[in-house]
Amino acid sequence: MKNKVILVSSDQLGKGDKELGEGVLETFFTLLKQREELPVAIFCMNSGVLTLTEKSFVSVHLKELEEKGVDVIACKTCVDYYDVENQLIAGKISGMPVFLDLAAKYEVITIS
Repeated sequence: MKNKVILVSSDQLGKGDKELGEGVLETFFTLLKQREELPVAIFCMNSGVLTLTEKSFVSVHLKELEEKGVDVIACKTCVDYYDVENQLIAGKISGMPVFLDLAAKYEVITIS
């Protein structure tokens, strides 16, 4: 995962049952945080910003990744759309220009 950016565009991984998708996404981040090589950043957009709130079990893992030095970023437009600014427990709010800069420098892995 070194020199990679993870783009989280949904609050679940894969299509199908929402509860299953949320569980699979949590497993992904549980395993990711245990790796020696971590991504440079995680950028959350669309319903992916919901993973940064207290309502998502994923937020605990994203907070731990942030504490390990991974930049965790929430799309401002998406945070405003879902009205979750006061519910974020991980990440910092920023704009699409930050993601474009990251994408220009690093390989992007999209989680949707």
